[in-house]
Amino acid sequence: MSLQSTDQPIILNVKEIAKILPHRYPFLLVDRVIYLNLEENMIIAQKNVTTNEQFFQGHFPGVPIMPGVLILEALAQAGGILVHQKGFTQKIAVLLNVNNAKFRKPVLPGDVLFLHAQGLHLSSKGGRVQAKAMVNDQLAVEAEIGFALVDKDQL
Repeated sequence: MSLQSTDQPIILNVKEIAKILPHRYPFLLVDRVIYLNLEENMIIAQKNVTTNEQFFQGHFPGVPIMPGVLILEALAQAGGILVHQKGFTQKIAVLLNVNNAKFRKPVLPGDVLFLHAQGLHLSSKGGRVQAKAMVNDQLAVEAEIGFALVDKDQL
């Protein structure tokens, strides 16, 4: 079975993700985690893109395309879940920078985004992940995402 199959077992569901990330609708962009390997610093999460998403109302009406910045945000959220699962449970990953972002394929209603994040560097102060969003085994977006780790009580 492919790691990008929608019939993967669920490691974390949306309720469990909401306990990790501070985001809420409409900004919680990860629906489930389907793969997690802490030794390899690797996570694969899933975002089901539906036609009801609020951003489709104004982002190219009639030809809806998911905004690239929201795909980057979904990738960053997957990285935030990875950081939490690595043991940084009293901290929140806050976006620091995005480098070498490339938008390869538009993401449309009905697509399932598979959000891959590979930890390049993780420490108590922050880190970087190499991230890519895939649709039907095709690369949609790739980027290196940097983040700072902030104590939860500082937010």
